[in-house]
Amino acid sequence: MMDPTISGSSKTSIFPLLYLTSITLFLYLLQTLVSDHLTLRNDRITLKKQPDLPLRFRADGTFKILQVADLHYGNGIVTRCRDVLPSEFDTCSDLNSILFLKRMIEAEKPDFVAFTGDNIFGSSASDAAESMFEVFGPVMESRLPWAAILGNHDQESTMTRQELMFFISLMDYSVSQTNPSSNNTIDGFGNYNLEILGPSGTHLANQSILNLYFLDSGDRAIVGGIRTYGWIKESQLNWLHGVSKSFHQEQQRIEEGFCPPPALAFFHIPILEMRGATDIVGHYAEYVASSIVHSGVLESFVRMGDVKGVFMGHDHTNDFCGKLGGIWFCYGGGFGYHGYGKAGWPRRSRVIMAELGNKGGKIGVEKIRTWKRLDDLRLSKIDEQVLWER
Repeated sequence: MMDPTISGSSKTSIFPLLYLTSITLFLYLLQTLVSDHLTLRNDRITLKKQPDLPLRFRADGTFKILQVADLHYGNGIVTRCRDVLPSEFDTCSDLNSILFLKRMIEAEKPDFVAFTGDNIFGSSASDAAESMFEVFGPVMESRLPWAAILGNHDQESTMTRQELMFFISLMDYSVSQTNPSSNNTIDGFGNYNLEILGPSGTHLANQSILNLYFLDSGDRAIVGGIRTYGWIKESQLNWLHGVSKSFHQEQQRIEEGFCPPPALAFFHIPILEMRGATDIVGHYAEYVASSIVHSGVLESFVRMGDVKGVFMGHDHTNDFCGKLGGIWFCYGGGFGYHGYGKAGWPRRSRVIMAELGNKGGKIGVEKIRTWKRLDDLRLSKIDEQVLWER
């Protein structure tokens, strides 16, 4: 007959073993059967895929930027187009905007894509994160480095401006930033600088030779009882002056034969002075919808001396470049089909290309050119011009 003490002890020792076995089996099933379906807003929970950094010029001495202004994405195939021909309306949706973006990437093969605000049309987007995955999807699929700033409609869905920029900064291949880590008092969300280095394997490989300034121009504001659009604030310009000055000081320490890096600026809402721009190239088709506040942006850019081209959105049927203070200020033109436009007037996108050269014994960016492409059968190329030449 078995000793009852021994029998009870054996049963007691079996229970922890069975418990541990059950837990192990449960965790195994969770890993193998469930983990592949864990999602965050309908997307796999994965680590961010990083672009090939640092950003740099190609071996042929060029750097090409695709500007996407006012894509105005809503809810995909159920979101109808605005201001298209009656024959196009029944088959036109947000998907037309995404197809245009894919065609532009394939045709131009840019090195970098800059989204200049109103990426989603907040009032039409039921889930901001989901819509942003659709907007930036073609660029992420292409593995191109890209950056975005916000317009005045992005935050009208389910996320604040701060949440939007943080979310965008975490997306695959994005080099966007919420704000500079060294400045906690700067206005807005989406103020940052990106440095473009020289071609790999050359003596310019570790040298910043082009800067891209991104600024948050805000959304709406009340000034003196009048409702107006946002503008770039003094704190943002002070930060920008500091960035520009640091590059000029760095240049003084570098051996002779190099040029101070020129800069390009990107923001959404045009400045007040655009209403008086001269030397117009392109279509000045609507009233410039700027803030009533004089922001000081133009004076700052002129004083800094390094900004050679400025690129904006907001006014969809303006696609012109105009001169202010010797600097070209350019609209991207309305890109998206859910944003307003003109029936029979193709949506469009702007391309900017910087080219290196050795002029007067100094090596650096020698020329900056731009052109637009239309969303027609041929992706017609129009209004090519030189914005700056050293």
